[in-house]
Amino acid sequence: MTCVKRPYDGSGRQEAARARRHAVVLSARDLFERDGYRATTIAAIATASKVSSEMVYKSFGSKSALAKAVFDLAVAGDDKPVPVRDRPSALAVTTEPEARRKIALFVDGLVERLQRSVKVQIMIRDGRHVDDALIPIWEQVLSEGLTGMEMLGRQLLDTGQLKQNLTLAEIRDVLWNYLAIDHYERLVLVRGWRIVDFQLWLTAAITDALCP
Repeated sequence: MTCVKRPYDGSGRQEAARARRHAVVLSARDLFERDGYRATTIAAIATASKVSSEMVYKSFGSKSALAKAVFDLAVAGDDKPVPVRDRPSALAVTTEPEARRKIALFVDGLVERLQRSVKVQIMIRDGRHVDDALIPIWEQVLSEGLTGMEMLGRQLLDTGQLKQNLTLAEIRDVLWNYLAIDHYERLVLVRGWRIVDFQLWLTAAITDALCP
C-alpha cells in the first residue's frame, strides 16, 4: 500500500503567530497609554502578552517599530491584512463623483481614525524629542499621510470641480495640513469641541480651500 503524503497546511501555525502578534500590539498600546513610551519596556510588553521578549524582538525588531504597529492598528481599527485605501469607507470616497461630497466622506473617515489614533500619534510625535528611534517612525507617519493625500488630491482634481489653477501639489498639501493631529488635539482635546462640531469645521475648511 502506497502512503500518500498530505500537503503541509501551515494555516493554523500562521493564525497562531498572527494572534500572538496582535496580542503584543494590544498590550503595547495599553502600556504605552498607561505608563508612557519611555517607561514601557519590551519585557513588560512581553509579560502582559504572555510571550517571550525574544518573540517581541523577533516580530517587531524594536520598541519604536512596535509603536508604529500600534499606530497602524489604531488607524485601521483592526489587524486585518487590508490596506486602509481598500476598505469600504475609503472606496466610498474613491467612487463618489462629486467633489464636495467626496471631501465630506473623507472627513467622516478621517475623524474616526483620529479618535482611534490620537493618543499614539501624540506619543510618537512628542516622544521623538526624547528618543531618537521615534524620529524615523514619525517621519514615516508623515510620509504615508502625504502619499495618501496625493492620491485623494488626484481624485479631487479629476472631478474638474475644484477652484481653477490649483495644482496637484497645492491640493495635496492643503489636505495634508488638515490631516495633522494638531487640529484635533487643539480643538477637541484642549478646547473641548464636540466631535460633530470639529467634523463640520474640518469639512467646511477643506471645502472652502479647494472648491469654488
